[in-house]
Amino acid sequence: MKRFGMSLPIGGVPLHQHEDWIKELADLGYTDLWSSEAGGHDGFTPLALASTWAPEMRLGIAIIPAFTRGPALLAQSAASLAEAAPGRFVMGVGTSSNVIVQNWNGIPFEEPYKRTRDTVKFMRAALAGEKITETCDSFDVKGFRLQMPPPDPQPPILIAALRQGMLKLAGKVGDGAILNWLSAEDVKTVAPYVHEGGPGKEIVARLFVIPTADREKARAIARRGAAAYLNVPVYAAFHEWLGRGDQLKGMWDAWKAGDRKAALEAIPDEVVDDLVIHGSPEECRDHIERYREAGVTTPALAILYADDQRQAMRDLAPR
Repeated sequence: MKRFGMSLPIGGVPLHQHEDWIKELADLGYTDLWSSEAGGHDGFTPLALASTWAPEMRLGIAIIPAFTRGPALLAQSAASLAEAAPGRFVMGVGTSSNVIVQNWNGIPFEEPYKRTRDTVKFMRAALAGEKITETCDSFDVKGFRLQMPPPDPQPPILIAALRQGMLKLAGKVGDGAILNWLSAEDVKTVAPYVHEGGPGKEIVARLFVIPTADREKARAIARRGAAAYLNVPVYAAFHEWLGRGDQLKGMWDAWKAGDRKAALEAIPDEVVDDLVIHGSPEECRDHIERYREAGVTTPALAILYADDQRQAMRDLAPR
């Protein structure tokens, strides 16, 4: 199946008003709904609601931080949603960032690779119904077993990944990778590391879209989104690795100096155009297809701005 996803929640629409929107997304041919978890809605609630409104759609989380829930609670939450939507749920786990984990939740952001690895291995065992007593590098668990039937089938577990270590982990202990804030050309750099873990790995990419012909307006909105992410240390290191260090140095320097206006202005147009999909609906659709051609198996669209968001979802729908 050729997958095509939309992000939840829908901006500006309260969760209790999502039903009609989600049913229309299914009618339009979208196959997936993907939530996330940072500083707004949690990752599970929007999908739990959607599971009853669109029983034909697949539900994924991109992502739940490995730090912000204990391993047992995370397994319980995943098992519950997998039971609510059997065979339709995909669990996404990742390191998140020091901003979300440490600054917002007061949890030390230490050894994120090990925490993610240990969390995924624990969840595999817990979702299989095993009783777990184990000392890991990043946490200890004593005598935990799910007090509910293990989900059947077990949900795939994808790992959010940026650079080589996490990309290889996503292919080795995960069922694939979740990508974020990269260009279609960048996919060709990162995907081979995931596939080192074997064939059949899924690659989900959250793609930020601004379907408008007003190019300058689109770039201004895209710059704000890019700056919010690319100044976070893990994303700065990612783009340094991808080879954008010289292009982004002006932004990083101005941001560190506290000059937000200069930081936005310092982001080159070509970087904005590579990382954020914008233009007419047809131009956006062509750009999305370039990601698929580069190795993305599931594009998950996130509309950053549209004059009419509902019409944008219609215009961007798979043909």
